[in-house]
Amino acid sequence: MPWLSGTERAGCAKILKFMSKGDLLSLSDTVTNKMIVVENVTEAMETILSFTKNAEELLRRKKVYRDLIFKYLANEGVVMPPNSEKHQLVKRALELWSSGKATVDESLQGATDETTQRRSTQTASDTTDLKVEVGFDPQALGQQFCQWFFQLLNSQNPSLGQLPQDWGPQHFWPDVKLRLLSKAGSEQMDEFLGAKLVSLRLLALTKEERLLLCPNLDPHGLRTLASPHGLVLVAVAGTIHRDEACLGIFEQIFGLIRSPLENNSWKIKFVNLKIRGQDALGGTEVAAPALSYNSSELQLLCS
Repeated sequence: MPWLSGTERAGCAKILKFMSKGDLLSLSDTVTNKMIVVENVTEAMETILSFTKNAEELLRRKKVYRDLIFKYLANEGVVMPPNSEKHQLVKRALELWSSGKATVDESLQGATDETTQRRSTQTASDTTDLKVEVGFDPQALGQQFCQWFFQLLNSQNPSLGQLPQDWGPQHFWPDVKLRLLSKAGSEQMDEFLGAKLVSLRLLALTKEERLLLCPNLDPHGLRTLASPHGLVLVAVAGTIHRDEACLGIFEQIFGLIRSPLENNSWKIKFVNLKIRGQDALGGTEVAAPALSYNSSELQLLCS
């Protein structure tokens, strides 16, 4: 997967610094398909740079205005006619970066070189580790994870009469984020941050709201992706029930990362959950819902 070079990353970072906070947050949403929640300007910049496949793609974004690129080039000592069009400025910035003549912040350069270095070494070592690990298969991991997660969560539903299993914040990373989007009549988006809050909100679905989440583990309902640097995405669709009634469907994306301090067990780094009630489905067949996310959308989350 192509990454920004150190020079491109440093140059793009300088351009992003000229942007307003609102535009940065909006651009971060666009670049990640609203899958990653950012809290501030620094997080937004880091997310945009991490999820951008190439520099030209970023410079051509609507929010990266012509004037910002013009101002950046002027600061770099590149004089362009004041009436230059945006595509000409984009071309000139790309030429500047490929020539290696752009000035790079020492602090940024260290970080970008180190990041690039780390990515290349991780790509090499992580993929071999995964292969050595009895032919690591993300799809098999996704199946096992979903069976474990939904069995664990559903066991908290009192209407099942089961002994609740060991649910809690221990299954999540401390900085885990949950985005919960529900469409039932009106649309509502809630965000939760931190292992305790996230585990309590998910628990409330089954314990208080008495919902039962049934994942569709067939190939069209489950998709997984492994990134070279350790993140595994598991995306699954399924139906939601209460007692005998089917209330609608859900789509859930989990980001999983191993915890080296806990026997390399997988822990949840983020959760995006979309719930649609029957009335929002317009009579669609919900027996075995398919995922609406395609591979490239998931790839963005994995970048």
